[in-house]
Amino acid sequence: MGFCLFNNVALGARYLQEKYSARKIMIVDIDVHHGNGTQAAFYGTDEVLFLSMHQFPGYPGTGNYGEVGEGKGEGYTVNIPLSKGHGDRDFARIVYFFVNPLAQQFQPEILLVSCGFDLYHRDRLGGMKVTSEGYGLITFFLTSIAEKVCKGRIAFVLEGGYSLQGIRECGLAVLQALCGVPALKGKEIDR
Repeated sequence: MGFCLFNNVALGARYLQEKYSARKIMIVDIDVHHGNGTQAAFYGTDEVLFLSMHQFPGYPGTGNYGEVGEGKGEGYTVNIPLSKGHGDRDFARIVYFFVNPLAQQFQPEILLVSCGFDLYHRDRLGGMKVTSEGYGLITFFLTSIAEKVCKGRIAFVLEGGYSLQGIRECGLAVLQALCGVPALKGKEIDR
């Protein structure tokens, strides 16, 4: 719908299903926009658990609480629509208190992350307040979840952002967290 040419995470999930017979995949979409294309691709299946945390209302206008899947897929789509202004603590709590128990219950073979950097507090299209340290913390929690439920199998896919500074700083924080390099500067995350 204007922001993506290809849905890399959906294509990756389908590839894992076809090439490697993966039967349980969890996709976590961290982006200011709802992952409507990913949701549509897996709305009727119980083989992919899709969770999107995003600004709402906002483009593309989808992703409200009642969108939970259909048929065999009912309950395998989880949307967490958020008003503007949410920051590091809010997103870290969502990962810890929502993603973690859902992943433990679902027991995916791999965790795929649609990682958009437009939650960055200086992004011109978004209205969120996530810092690079927040992205590092979110990544730390997600990799910890992957270690517990799917032998550490996790893949992050860049989904964009509209601030070059945000992409640079947040991308570095994600890479540092993935490599186990301490990135937090000792200050309390207060956003």
